[in-house]
Amino acid sequence: MSSPLTDLDAVIHAPKRLAAMAVLAASSGTDFVFLRDHLQLSDSDLSKQMSALRAAGYVSVSKSGHGRGSTTTYTITRTGRAAYRRHRQALEALLHGERS
Repeated sequence: MSSPLTDLDAVIHAPKRLAAMAVLAASSGTDFVFLRDHLQLSDSDLSKQMSALRAAGYVSVSKSGHGRGSTTTYTITRTGRAAYRRHRQALEALLHGERS
């Protein structure tokens, strides 16, 4: 029997990244400005959090335009969606006192 703790994803578990993944899991794509404002983060903090998710392969990034008119959009990847689902299941198991 394993503990739900072993199924928690250290990359996703950080509160800001968990919140970002929740938003991305519920959308087809979310732009930087929306995420920044919705999560109430600074530009640099959001960039740092999204870089960690991107490095893990959990989000993809697309950019359009140049300069002040550019838009950065984040999309959850298939790997990210699966990792987020596992993480949520582990959290729910912990909250309900279950063992896997």
